[in-house]
Amino acid sequence: MITPQNLFQHELIGLNVEIIESPNKGLIGIKGKVVDETRNTIRVEVNDGHESVIPKNVAIFHFQTPQGYIVEIDGQILVSRPEDRIKKKFRKI
Repeated sequence: MITPQNLFQHELIGLNVEIIESPNKGLIGIKGKVVDETRNTIRVEVNDGHESVIPKNVAIFHFQTPQGYIVEIDGQILVSRPEDRIKKKFRKI
C-alpha cells in the first residue's frame, strides 16, 4: 500500500504529479500522469495528450497517492533506477 511515508519506495508510474519548483521556470506548473520513469527523468502525460520529460534532479514534485494524499518530494531523492530505488533502505523522513 502506498502511503506518504513510503511513496518514494514504490512505483511512480500511474500517479498524478505536479512540478511545483524548479530553476527552469518552464517546468513549473506541469501536471499530469506519470507514464514512464528512467534513472534521471520522469515522463509526464499532460491533459492535452502530449508528454513532457522532466529531469528529476532539478525539480520538486507533488505526487498524489491513490488515497488522495499530496506528497512533496525533492527530485534529488528519486535519482536512481526505479528498480534500485524500490530496494533501497531509507532513513525515516
